[in-house]
Amino acid sequence: MIDRPILGIVAVGAVLAASVWGRSARRLLRVSRRIDTSSGSHSEAAQVVKAALLKDTHAAMLYAAVALAAAAGSVSMSGWSDAVSVVLLVPVALSLRYAQQLLSHARLTESRSQLEQRAQEVLVQEALAPKRWAARLAPEDVPEFAGFELGTVYQAGTGMMAGDFFDVFRVAPTRVAAVIGDVAGHGIEPSISAFQAKHLLRVFLRQYRDPAQAVEELNRQISAMDRGEEFISMCVVVFDTEAGTLRYASAGHPASFYYHNGEVRPLRATGPLLSLQPDANYSSSEIPMQSGDLVLLYTDGLAEARNGEHLFGEERIAAHLRRDPDVDPDVLCKTLVEAASDFATTPMTDDIAILAVRRA
Repeated sequence: MIDRPILGIVAVGAVLAASVWGRSARRLLRVSRRIDTSSGSHSEAAQVVKAALLKDTHAAMLYAAVALAAAAGSVSMSGWSDAVSVVLLVPVALSLRYAQQLLSHARLTESRSQLEQRAQEVLVQEALAPKRWAARLAPEDVPEFAGFELGTVYQAGTGMMAGDFFDVFRVAPTRVAAVIGDVAGHGIEPSISAFQAKHLLRVFLRQYRDPAQAVEELNRQISAMDRGEEFISMCVVVFDTEAGTLRYASAGHPASFYYHNGEVRPLRATGPLLSLQPDANYSSSEIPMQSGDLVLLYTDGLAEARNGEHLFGEERIAAHLRRDPDVDPDVLCKTLVEAASDFATTPMTDDIAILAVRRA
């Protein structure tokens, strides 16, 4: 006869809890044996699983003890509290016996968690590194210059590190330079070369008024680094607001385009790729530039978008510019990438950089 029904309910609940923790302990026991066989009983994974097994076993025993004590108390009129105390002493004694081991396993689990967190942070940094490096080579936000409208697009290819770059900066109170370039190859080395070329050119364009002289000096410096076949194509355009002109030099770069009064004119290479010939000569050309005129620079990833055996090519780029020359430069750059993407039937795996500059 049950004299204390509440203790009877507690006993049933404790039995169910003991069953749940017991099943969990059995599963962990199987896992522990499997890890002992594959990795050894002293491996970190084995120690973590054994810690969890010990805790689950302890919980199952505790609930079993509570169930026994509660069941005894529910049917006994006297002495049941002593029975409860005796039974509950068992899990308490076990807790004291294994306290140090439980703390040790807790520390191990905490240490493992910290290691996993640090590993995750490293992975996140590795994932962000190419993006941050690309932002240095082809920044999303370019400075504003009075009298000019600028548009840019950079679309990363499948490589981990970018080799395409562009830059827009003031070289004198009345002169602004726009640069675009592409280093052959993929990976960290071409990316470093792109970074060096970009910032060396800033120095030389402030030193030499003629972009061809700046490119010649850059070629000598890059060639002296002896980086094998790490060739660089580049187009440099210097806008002179006082003279109302642009002067450009191109080191083996795909033809850029100059729009003026309804006509689209190619700005072709005026010398070989950088580091191809250490003593190469480069020339420059000067063109009058009026309000509304636009220069479009891009890297070969745009022109080489492929549809079967056909490339998107220079003619389609020029036709796109000719079709809507008055559109905002930012929109022009974006619609060019979209047009190339629509044309392509295979993935566009190369980096694409586009820079458009309009005289306001």
